[in-house]
Amino acid sequence: MAVTDTLDAERARLFALLGRLLGAAPDDGLLAQLRLLPRSGGELGEVYAALATAAGATDAEAAEREYFALFVGVGRGELLPYASYYLTGFLHERPLADLRGDLGRLGIEKAAGVPEPEDHIAFLCEVMAGLMAGAFAAEPEEAGHFFARHIRGWAARLFADLEKAEAARFYRAVGRLGRTAMEIETAAADLPA
Repeated sequence: MAVTDTLDAERARLFALLGRLLGAAPDDGLLAQLRLLPRSGGELGEVYAALATAAGATDAEAAEREYFALFVGVGRGELLPYASYYLTGFLHERPLADLRGDLGRLGIEKAAGVPEPEDHIAFLCEVMAGLMAGAFAAEPEEAGHFFARHIRGWAARLFADLEKAEAARFYRAVGRLGRTAMEIETAAADLPA
């Protein structure tokens, strides 16, 4: 099933970008691409412009140190980007079990060798991108259901926390991008059918 709707393709690219930036620090190649993001009008255009500016103010080594401080840390990072943690205050709780059930129903598995549980925000964004792009054998409406069930209730808070995290410099712009994406998806989901 291929994406035919331009809006869905753009949404898929946005979630894929978030998944990439939250799964690992950007390398020099990705930072170079981010610096070229268009600086257009509108709320999302302003957010992309801020991300381009932030990419221009960092390099891969600094981004790697920042990513480590935010999400890995010695003992633990400043933020815990997991649905279970944001929804229950603990890791590996019911939200993870519910997610695994839905992933099984959809025939989606995380890649072998990935140590993070499936409720990590990077994996969830990658799944959303795949659902929107038609990369999985799922009906088109599954993206909306997946967002409502596994992302909507907590991800905006994570992104807001990322925007104000002590260790964040480049990732403040990523937080803003993610928060804006969550606001747009939530508003779209609330529109009458």
